[in-house]
Amino acid sequence: MGTGHGHGHAHGHPHGAPAGGTVTGAYRGRLRVALAITLGVMVAELVGGVLADSLALVADAAHMATDAVGLGMALLAVHFANRPPTGNRTFGYARAEILAALANCLLLLGVGGYVLYEAVQRFVTPAGTHGGLTVVFGLVGLAANSVSMTLLMRGQRASLNVRGAFLEVAADALGSVAVIVSALVILTTGWQAADPIASLAIGLMIVPRAWKLLRETVDVLLEAAPQNVDMAEVRAHILALDGVEDVHDLHAWTITSGMPVLSAHVVVRGEALTALGHEKMLHELQNCLGDHFDVEHCTFQLEPTGHAEHEARLCH
Repeated sequence: MGTGHGHGHAHGHPHGAPAGGTVTGAYRGRLRVALAITLGVMVAELVGGVLADSLALVADAAHMATDAVGLGMALLAVHFANRPPTGNRTFGYARAEILAALANCLLLLGVGGYVLYEAVQRFVTPAGTHGGLTVVFGLVGLAANSVSMTLLMRGQRASLNVRGAFLEVAADALGSVAVIVSALVILTTGWQAADPIASLAIGLMIVPRAWKLLRETVDVLLEAAPQNVDMAEVRAHILALDGVEDVHDLHAWTITSGMPVLSAHVVVRGEALTALGHEKMLHELQNCLGDHFDVEHCTFQLEPTGHAEHEARLCH
């Protein structure tokens, strides 16, 4: 921690992130297993959809194809995100995970639109769906997706990248339920419209989740304050410290999931700096934020009263 020229830095590893890596890196093995399961079920449902002439099964298989691409991108992003920083890329490639989450959102929205379109087409041109085969393949998909959801359940709370993968698998599981229900309706009543209705349900489950994830991802890319950090409260906590007169250029943003950062210029009365010293003041600022907010990586510039006006003149 430096004290020269009023600059100070406090460093810590992001919550849940291993030293030298990102949060998502801890779930790399689980993502690989989920990818293998997704590929297997995708092939099975595609074959079953063709054999049973079930749009719901084909739609679910198409969704699983996008899931496989999404999981592959998530794994590739983890590989790049855990590469060490360089002189030009001081945060390394951590944002690769957020870009992968964005790509997953676009894939989800695309497949959701495709499924909705095809479902409407099935209402116009009905098809004869084989209910028995559809039930069998639907149950296989539900079982496999349930395993993948269990693997990713914990990681989706910590990482947007894993959350994108989890939401895709969760939508698949709900899609499998819709497939099974529609097939049972066809078996018991012969009502063929149940198949496109189930497809509509799958599409309507995909789009809202994708939209929510897209908003969170764009917030990170636009460097909005982390959702769990109230900037007004942060300012109030800093101003409440003894000797602090003002705070300006206060910023908080997220590099990638589990890596929130904060920087601020803190104006301190001269007598307080003399009495406490730079290092003690920096420790108090870090402890204040560390105790109340989920931000461990902070950079503070300590300034004596009147320095802000001098700093503004230098910037012209």
